[in-house]
Amino acid sequence: MSAEFTHIVVLGAAESGVGAALLAKKLGFSVFVSDGAVIKSKFKKILSEQAIEFEEGGHTIAKIIEASTIIKSPGISEKNEAVKIIRKHGIELISEIEFGFRYKGDSKIIAITGSNGKSTATSWIYDMLVRAEMNVALVGNIGISFAKQIAENPCEWYVMEVSSFQLDDIKTFRPNIAVLLNITPDHLDRYEYKFENYVQTKFKITENQIDTDCFVINQDDDAINAYLLNHTTKAKQLFFTMSNTTNNQEGAMIKGEHMIIDVNQDSFELSIHELSLRGKHNQYNSMAAGITAKVAGIRKEKIRESLTSFNGLSHRLEKVATIKGVEYINDSKATNVNAVWFALESMNKPTVLILGGVDKGNDYNEIAYLVEEKVKAIICLGVDNTILHQSFEGIVPAIYDASSATEAVKIAYEITEKGDAVLLSPACASFDLFKNFEDRGEQFKNAVKAL
Repeated sequence: MSAEFTHIVVLGAAESGVGAALLAKKLGFSVFVSDGAVIKSKFKKILSEQAIEFEEGGHTIAKIIEASTIIKSPGISEKNEAVKIIRKHGIELISEIEFGFRYKGDSKIIAITGSNGKSTATSWIYDMLVRAEMNVALVGNIGISFAKQIAENPCEWYVMEVSSFQLDDIKTFRPNIAVLLNITPDHLDRYEYKFENYVQTKFKITENQIDTDCFVINQDDDAINAYLLNHTTKAKQLFFTMSNTTNNQEGAMIKGEHMIIDVNQDSFELSIHELSLRGKHNQYNSMAAGITAKVAGIRKEKIRESLTSFNGLSHRLEKVATIKGVEYINDSKATNVNAVWFALESMNKPTVLILGGVDKGNDYNEIAYLVEEKVKAIICLGVDNTILHQSFEGIVPAIYDASSATEAVKIAYEITEKGDAVLLSPACASFDLFKNFEDRGEQFKNAVKAL
């Protein structure tokens, strides 16, 4: 593409869209940014400083359809009226990670996706590369945007968390190492409420890979296995599993109380009790990270060091405090039922569970037996808690309602005793009472610290 004839329009002016605009500007393309909502001041400041033309509070369709290429932010769905018009005009519409990929040069990409655990696994892999002193950046759905990193500080390696929304509009995007952690129903409103559509999008992470690339796959995931029965990938497949054997010679497994990683005919093992993060889901994350790091050429000593000392991320089974013998845990990032399943599975104390928010069509039957086994009371934290009451009455001894994090923590404080745990693991989006899951988690932590 010649800059003389290339006009880029970016839809959406948050981290992803502004990053794309910065890269387009640096490449010498003419750029116009359009956001249907009000642009946050920090992003508006960047656009103004770079003399990038933008609009907010609506889309000027006449200006948008002048584009030769349109880059769509991941939060904008196909139902958006501007997107429908773009599709009718046949203008190339791509995601920001696709745009960045086209101008990444010779750098290598590790891309991680899945319904749960993406941020932890991505950060763990990044930690391993940092410990190995590799020239690496953390980008995508965590960290800064891929395109912005390329524009401002290109690296030899990019460790990238990618969501299904980011994968929706790729065309040539190809990671050298792709990681698929798991697939459980999520964001189905975006995919016509068809789980198969969501699964298909997740697998786009490997569709452009070639035989020199690697695809790291959860062997224990039913949706992944069902898809692989009828679809192939050109990449070398490496599996991780809780069973005693992988589908092929290489990968990772939990055997008894030991994790074994075997890649390129070079294996090592460590006790699962040495892992720095607890819970079965983090055993999966550690296997995926270990395989990936091995493929990337990192020495076993550095991988082991990271596996045993990585601290994890905020709002993901984060220990907040122990007060009068009661442990308070912040798992605000658990915005679907499957994430709560993993959280409860890791609990070994009588637990008060704080649930609730904007329900996305959850099926709470999936966690009913764990709730019955481990939960002594539920505190519903949401505007409308009807579904939670209907789902758990008769399963737990007591259910309470709270309209704020402070109220929920106060109730928990009153009903717990030494040796209990209080777990915020909502299974729902946060937008009824909070700005986002981070805000919910921070308010919970502040309320605990105020006890």
